Amino acid sequence: MLVTLKDVLTIAEQKKIAVGSFNTPNLESLQAVIGAAEGLKLPVIIQFAQCHESWLSIDVIGPIMVEAAKKAAVPVCVHLDHGETLDYLQKALDLGFTGIMYDGSTLPYEENVENTRKAKEMAEKAGASVEAELGSMGRRESGAGDKTGSQDETKIYTDPDQAAEFVRETGVDALACSFGTVHGIYLTEPRLDFDVVKNVRRKTGGIPVVMHGGSGVSREDFHLAVAAGVRKINYFTYMDKAGGTAAADCIASVKDGMPVFFSQVMMAAREAMKKNVQEAMATFALQN
Repeated sequence: MLVTLKDVLTIAEQKKIAVGSFNTPNLESLQAVIGAAEGLKLPVIIQFAQCHESWLSIDVIGPIMVEAAKKAAVPVCVHLDHGETLDYLQKALDLGFTGIMYDGSTLPYEENVENTRKAKEMAEKAGASVEAELGSMGRRESGAGDKTGSQDETKIYTDPDQAAEFVRETGVDALACSFGTVHGIYLTEPRLDFDVVKNVRRKTGGIPVVMHGGSGVSREDFHLAVAAGVRKINYFTYMDKAGGTAAADCIASVKDGMPVFFSQVMMAAREAMKKNVQEAMATFALQN
């Protein structure tokens, strides 16, 4: 069932859980995520990030994502993750995406506000919802950045007072906040400041907070994040890693001299991603 971002966040708010939001830049990951959601009977968000365009064009995978959402037995939002330009946001909306994220977090505040307002107007015309970001998690969605495990000095925590002003000025449906997470693989244990989430929620009148950089966070911290008011958790790196590990194991298991078939590798990767996503979704929904 294809629904909007606001629809799934309303469900999350009612149940006091977080909805899992997973990048699906290929058919195998898309099948894994939808299958996991249907198995757990939970709503889900499938995403495509603009930075993944070099892997597979949104023009190819986008319509497939929308069709899969329509046929799913659970509520599914098709969401653009980290849209960097208004033109790209419009492309996603034209393809039928029901949620868009405008990421102006690295821009001056006023420019972020101005572009987010435009994104909101575009989304409303298409019947879609909008997520924006305030603060910076340092590394971008691709996970590129410092490889030494040292403190990332480009990380800027979200200011709750500024968040309240930003939400009033833009009317966004969800706000991605920086409170200690980063994209990609964690090289040191993350230190999360849940007071940022609580204060953003309090000062904005309860805006659904989005947690980016969800891979690698402990179960306990996920539960604390949900209790603080996180209602959407972005998760991709460890799901992708699970698929890669399963593919490598599948290839290694083939006896010397025997052929390796891509279909076998693909199915092993898909099943591993599905299992990893199920575990993540259950955690976000406080089921374990």
